[in-house]
Amino acid sequence: MAEARTAAPPADAVDPDPRRWQALVYIAVAQLMVSVDSTIVNIALPSAQRALDISDSNRQWVVTAYMLAFGGLLLLGGRISDTIGRKRAFLIGVIGFGLASALGGVAVNAGMLLAARALQGAFGALLAPAGLSLLAVTFTQPGERAKAFGVFSAIAGSGSAVGLILGGVLTEYLNWRWSLFVNVGFAVVVAAGALSVVRDTDREPNREKLDIAGALLSVAGVVALVYGFTLADTEGWTATPTLALFVACVVLLTLFVVVEKRSETPLLPLRIVTERNRAGVFASQALAVITMFGLLLFLTYYFQEVRGYSPLMSGVAFLPMVAGMLIGAGQFASRMMPKMAPRWIMSPGFLVAALGMLLLTQLDVDSSYPLLVLPGQLLFGIGLGLAFTPAMSLATHGVDDNETGVASAMINASQQLGGSIGTALLNTIAASSTAAWLASHAGGADLQNKAAVHGYAVAVWWTVGILLLAGLVILFTSNLPKPEQGEDSAEGAPAVHM
Repeated sequence: MAEARTAAPPADAVDPDPRRWQALVYIAVAQLMVSVDSTIVNIALPSAQRALDISDSNRQWVVTAYMLAFGGLLLLGGRISDTIGRKRAFLIGVIGFGLASALGGVAVNAGMLLAARALQGAFGALLAPAGLSLLAVTFTQPGERAKAFGVFSAIAGSGSAVGLILGGVLTEYLNWRWSLFVNVGFAVVVAAGALSVVRDTDREPNREKLDIAGALLSVAGVVALVYGFTLADTEGWTATPTLALFVACVVLLTLFVVVEKRSETPLLPLRIVTERNRAGVFASQALAVITMFGLLLFLTYYFQEVRGYSPLMSGVAFLPMVAGMLIGAGQFASRMMPKMAPRWIMSPGFLVAALGMLLLTQLDVDSSYPLLVLPGQLLFGIGLGLAFTPAMSLATHGVDDNETGVASAMINASQQLGGSIGTALLNTIAASSTAAWLASHAGGADLQNKAAVHGYAVAVWWTVGILLLAGLVILFTSNLPKPEQGEDSAEGAPAVHM
């Protein structure tokens, strides 16, 4: 395979921006806004459904509209960021996300809410890669880069759990509309701060013509894939619409690869995904997010349906996972990154997360929260904090300065794909295990709850295997050494011979 490309160190590698730590705060808060929105509406959905008279068959679209727009447009958003400038794309994404959230908050019918959610996803697809690429070019020294990505990864990784907590608080004490209005406050703070302290490199944006054919094929292919997994969750894996979408996805993405190979200005330069270190990171992140979204789904139902927790208490019950991610990313990974090769941080991280899930395979109707659920979540969070932090940095390893946006989009796309797969695949496994358990047991008190928890436990066993697989993937694909003193841990790293 060809030698991995190495970017020249950006201008601010010599003269670091004195306001770079303030910039980190606003970039991280913007990422929190996007991450939170993937789950905050879930808890508010029953109230929104009643208020807007949304049918049971259409309620899933409140979540799906966001996922389809976000996942489908990520690659295009990353390339637009490289084309018009990262800071400009970041600000457009933040402001647009805030306006779309306000539109959803004042929705008077289902159509208006669904349109607002799709717009949120579209602007999020521009904001997310622009923010990550800004971070990559702002922090170039190994020590500072590790700390910055530690903060960013902890926030990005814990955002889904924070969304459940925040959704519970807002729904219980205000109303469902505030689960959308809260983003307006985030957006105003981030836009005002970013205007003054976020700085892009001094290079001129890449003004090359956008690859329209590639954009259309990638959007259609990813939408078919994400929607296919959504239908698999509701209609079944062998249903004709589900299979048709998966076939369409394969055809569309195959055509996308053909077009990208021939294009002079490809939407996704294939070297972004074929270099072994980045390929391993993208694959391991997709696998890890499968387990995270699965756990969030099962524990949400376990807390509310089995244990009878309120929405607020359910959110609070996820705090150990959030705390674990903050500890794993901020206290461990950020200190280890300047001293260790990435695979010796990420692989043990996946192992620690798998140990947490192994504890949760013992889940029962009457399981002790402090003795089982809390330590299981804590270990899982610490492990993902360790695994996510180097991954965010490695996503832009060896990438030219004018391609950091599309590389950043790929790490977001891999996580989005993992989330879609996790919800559909693990929910199917849990449902079939629950049905099998009910068929083999007759009578007894609390039969439905016992069957449901058995299904959750079986699905969690699968997550243990998935996390171990993620650890093996990164162990055998990553070959970067530990950063040398004064060397950029990603963009200024030595070229890797394949």
